[in-house]
Formats: sequence, structure tokens, C-alpha cells
Amino acid sequence: MSGNFWLDWAIVALSLFNMILLVWLGLTVALNADRRSWGVWWMGGGLLVGAVFFVAHSAILGQDLSLNLDGLDFWWRTGWFPITLSPMAWYVAVLWVSGYWSIAPNSLRQRHRFWLWGMLIGLVGLLVLLVAGNPIPAYDRLIQVDLTGVLMVRDTPLLFVLAPLWMAACIVLSIDVLRRPAAVDNANTLAARQRALPWLLSTAAILLVVTLVVAWFIGALVTDIVAGALRAIPLQTVAVYDLVLSLLIAVASLLLGQAIVAYEVFTGRVLPRRSFVRHWRSAVILAAGYAVVVAWTITIALRPIYSLLLATLLLTVFYALFSWRSFREREQFAARLRPFVQRQGTAGPLLTASSAQGLLAALCRDLLNTAHAQLIPLGSMTSLVDAPLIYPEIARGLGGSSGSERIFSESIRPNPPNPLNPRAIPPDLSAGMTPLDRAIYAPFAWAISLWDERERIGVLLVGDKRDGGLYSQEELETAQAAGERIVHLLAGEQMVQRLIDVQRQRTAEQRVIDLSTRRTLHDEILPSIHLTILQLSGADRQQPVIRDTLDSLTDVHRQIAALLSQSRPSPPRTGDPCNLVTSLRSLVENEFSANFERVDWMDLLTENAADPSADAPAHVDALVGEVILGAAREAIRNAAAHGRGDRADLPLCLRVGLRRERQRSGELILTIADNGIGVNAAPSSTTGGSGSGLSLHRTLLAILGGDLVVETSAAGGTVVTISL
Repeated sequence: MSGNFWLDWAIVALSLFNMILLVWLGLTVALNADRRSWGVWWMGGGLLVGAVFFVAHSAILGQDLSLNLDGLDFWWRTGWFPITLSPMAWYVAVLWVSGYWSIAPNSLRQRHRFWLWGMLIGLVGLLVLLVAGNPIPAYDRLIQVDLTGVLMVRDTPLLFVLAPLWMAACIVLSIDVLRRPAAVDNANTLAARQRALPWLLSTAAILLVVTLVVAWFIGALVTDIVAGALRAIPLQTVAVYDLVLSLLIAVASLLLGQAIVAYEVFTGRVLPRRSFVRHWRSAVILAAGYAVVVAWTITIALRPIYSLLLATLLLTVFYALFSWRSFREREQFAARLRPFVQRQGTAGPLLTASSAQGLLAALCRDLLNTAHAQLIPLGSMTSLVDAPLIYPEIARGLGGSSGSERIFSESIRPNPPNPLNPRAIPPDLSAGMTPLDRAIYAPFAWAISLWDERERIGVLLVGDKRDGGLYSQEELETAQAAGERIVHLLAGEQMVQRLIDVQRQRTAEQRVIDLSTRRTLHDEILPSIHLTILQLSGADRQQPVIRDTLDSLTDVHRQIAALLSQSRPSPPRTGDPCNLVTSLRSLVENEFSANFERVDWMDLLTENAADPSADAPAHVDALVGEVILGAAREAIRNAAAHGRGDRADLPLCLRVGLRRERQRSGELILTIADNGIGVNAAPSSTTGGSGSGLSLHRTLLAILGGDLVVETSAAGGTVVTISL
């Protein structure tokens, strides 16, 4: 080394930094590629070859010139092989990623066919020259400017002439390839190429500067040797040039790494992965910290045991910090996903349209950070979901459902000038994630297909990010899973709503039938019976037939009159389904107060009478309230109709408890109990009934993530527990 502490420290640190980065990039490209084609292996191998050069470079810097010149000479000659291979590896990799072998024939292949074969022949010639010839002097003779026995071109070693020309030719050709790549039909490939192009061009430009600096240094060195002004190569000058070259290569490695990890242009993936970028950032920090510490120990000639201890301690600290950061990121990601993964296996309390809209808003705001999104049901889901979800929520104005074609064409973008036909979507939309043509689908940039096990059930359109960044692979995969869940939630909501409508219609029809029966009995049948009795009263009652007929008619008249006097017409429930307390009181007082001697509002667990509004949740979602009230009405009706059984004189009492189980994440529990004859746990064994009513309400509650349990209490009577 030069003897200057700061200069030597910087050179060794940069050499180690470049070696670590190139090894990481080479292995990452090879191991994380979507499809490991020969181009992926070539690119990964080229990066590893570049790392071999810095292995040799670091080995040379870490040795004392006065102790082991044989070892230095080995690394000196070994380092020329990666110098020869790396430019060609870069040129071929750029050809591969630019589509040289993808479509035949193409303009890129026509332009570079001759150059590619020429460079391959040149590479073979240089490798043969390095193995069989003697194109460079030994390391100790080079330091003393002794060039005897070396293949020369006039007064310059042959390899000193060929190496800069070879490097410059490969870099210039790669720049031409990047500026005019082959045309591609795949929109994904085109998008990835366009995003990575500035970084690749910057990398090629830095490499070209490296080539020019090498040529300048060799030219200045040879000029001084020919002029006789140089008897020994000054180490300070070599160190300065070495520092400049190492710094330039470090910049090129960072630029190339950004193109690889931020756009994954060499891994065959459409979108970058956010975790990939984070790992790259950690690798850069580790390489920088490790290189600085280890280079310091080498520069001050610290004892090997202390160098080993420092390096081990540094790696352990970095690994601990990396693990901590990984756990933190996983926790944050899980927190953002929590709204979408709660209550797996049931539809849960998220089935209302407003809740689904909230899920879409959370997805767009917290996960994707997108400005616009639209969730459009397709296939069989269009018969269940009437309209798409839009973010940010705006007035849709679709005027009802008229099939998937109408939904897609009228909602593909806000206020489209012309309706779009669903067949106009990209043909490869089924591939999963497809970039969209902005001229047609603005303001949306990506289309994400949503699938179930049978068919495509929808498409999620997302616009650009609010911060102008790019979506990662994980983000859109998460959006795909969340979109599929939201579509199923919407479909479940529609099924629940339709069941509610059926139950509401059934209740209304039952009330109409009850009123019609009462009116017919009171206005038609009773007067007719009464008139018949009056007419028969004037007949001869001594006749057995007349007497029996009058007795039968009088008994029927008495029974019907008693039935009408005991029953009341059921008025429509006026309570707000969002307020369970008020609605339950209205339900019992208006429809069932005459059926029970006493109604107690109490908490059955503590057996303490309480105002139900004290602990019970006053307000719930309207859909949830409708389901709970429907199940409560059926349970109370069963108690009133079948609680006494054959014991007509049994004083029937009703107890209603409404509370929230705080130890179970706020689970809502409604308990309806009576002191009647009791039933078995199975709904079908309900005395005098089929149990179909409770089965329907149990199904509705199950769709919402709740349950309905019927059992006979130990003290006698029936207990119906509704939990949600």
C-alpha cells in the first residue's frame, strides 16, 4: 500500500465494499429469479466474476510487498481474468434484457449480430493470450518497470493496449443496445425496461468513465516509461488512481443494484418486491460498515485475533438489527392487514356495503397509497353485487344492475366519453396483474384479476400512487387477496339482505293473514253464527236435533269470541333496528305483552335486574339489528305459543337480558328465557313446532358470524341465547 493511512484505509474499504455488494447481487439474481433462464445465470455469474476481481484486489492490498511477492503475483495475474470477462458479461446481459434473443428477426439482432460474434472471438483470443502467452509482466518486475520478456506493441505491453480497447468496445456497444432495444409486445416487459433504463444507462456511463480512467493511467505510465522518466512506479500515484477507480465502480454497483432490486429487470418479474428493496438497503449498510471496520484493522496492522473479534461482533450486531427490523416490518404489515383477515371462515360483521367500502378505503389508503381504485364484480358475482365499489367514494349513478357488461363499461373510469366493451380489456388480464393503457383506462394504471376456485369473480383497478412511487409485488398480491375477500363479502351481504327481505315479507304476509283471519271471523263468521242461533231460537227446542244444533253453535260462538278477545292484532314494529334496547321493548310490549304474566329485563349471568340500556350497546348496524330482532321475535313467539304446553293455567314469565361480553372482544349476547315446560337442545324438538323458523334465523346469524342456541335450563323453561 502507499503508506498514507487515510488513503490506504479508503482503498481497502472500497474494495471490500465492492466485493460484498457484487457477491450479494450475483447470488440474489441467480436465486430469486422468477424463471432461471440462461440469461439469469449469465448475469449472476458476471456479477460474481466482478466480485472475484475485488477478491484479488483486496488480497493484493492486504499483503506486505516485502514478504510474499509470489502470492502477490498470483493475485495480480488472477485479477486479469475477471477484468477480461466482466465487460463481455455486461454486454451480453444487456443484449439479453433488451430483447436480442426474444423476437426473431429484430432490428437489435441485425445491428449487433456482427459485433456479438466479433466480441466473442475477441474474448476467446484474450483468454488464450492470458493462459498461453505472457502479455503482462510479473508483479515485482512491473513495480521496478522491468518489461523484458513481455509481449509488446512497440514499447507497450500487449495487454495494456488490448484491455482498455476491449473494455471501451463492450461498454459503448452496451450503451447503443440500451438506447435502442428490440421492440416487445409484452406490456409488462416494456414497463420494466422503461423503469430500469435510466439506472442501466447511468451504470454504463460510469463504466465507460472507468475505462477512460484506466486508459489515461496506462497511457501516462507508458509515456513516462518510454521517455525514461520513470524508474519505479510511484505507489502514491497508483493509490490515487486505484481510489478513483474503486469509487467509480462502487457508484456503478449501487446504480446497477438499484436497477436489479427496485425494478427486478434481470429477475424476470413484472413488479419489484418491497422486501427485496429492504434487503438491498440492509446489504449496502452491512457492506459499508463491515468494510470500514475491517479496512481499519488491516490498515493499522491490528493483530488477527482482534480483527476477527471485531468482524464477528459487527456481523452479530448487524444480524440482530436486521432481525429486529424484520420483526417490526412484519408487525406493521400484519397491523395493516388486520381488517382483512379478522374472523376468517365466516363473513363476520363486515357484510354491509358501508363496511365493504371501508375495507376498500383501508386497502387503498393504508396498503396501496393509491389515489384511485375501483372494484368491479364479474362472472357469477354480478348476479349478487349490483354495483362496483369506487375509491374515493363518489355517486355511482348506475341506475341498477343490468349485467356485467353494463357494470364494466359504465364504471371502468369516471365519466367515460364512450362506453367500453368488456372485450376491450387486455387479453392477458387473467395473468394476474396487468399494466393498463393510460389513454383508455385513465386514471387507472393496473388491473388485478380476482379469482375463486372456479372462475374470475372481478377485477380491481388501481391508479398511481399518491407519492408517485411504484407498486411492489407484495402490495399488488395483497391487493388481489383483499379484493377477492371484499367481493365475497359483498356477495354474502347481498345474500343476507335477500334473506332479510324474505323474512320481512314472510312476517308481513303472516300479519296480513292474521288480520284477514280476525276480520273474517269477526265480521262474517261470527255474525252468521249469531244469526243462525237467533233463527233457530224460535224453533221447537224440544226437538233433539234443534237442541243439539243450538248447543254446538253456541259453543263455537263462545270459542271464537274468546279467541278474538284474547288475541290482539299485531301492529307493525315501529322501533329503530339500530337501537336494540328500544326495539326489543317495543317488540315485547306491542306484540307479546298479553301472552306473559310478567316480563323481566335482567342480566341472566349475574341474576341482577338492570336497565338494559345501562350495559347493552344502544346502537348497532341496521342489518345486524334486523337479524337480531328477527331471531328475538321468533324466540319470543315460540315461548308464547308453546311455553305452557298442555298446562293452560301455567303463569308464563319472560326474562330478557342484553349485554356485551367484554372479555370476548365485545361479543353481543341476547338471552331470552321463559319458565315454561322447556325443550330439548335440538330445534326440531320444539314442542308443537317444526323448528324451521329458528333454523332460518340461526342461518342468518351464522352468515353474520353469530350463533343461536336453544336449551332447557336446569330450573326449567327454555333459554334462547343469541350471540354475535
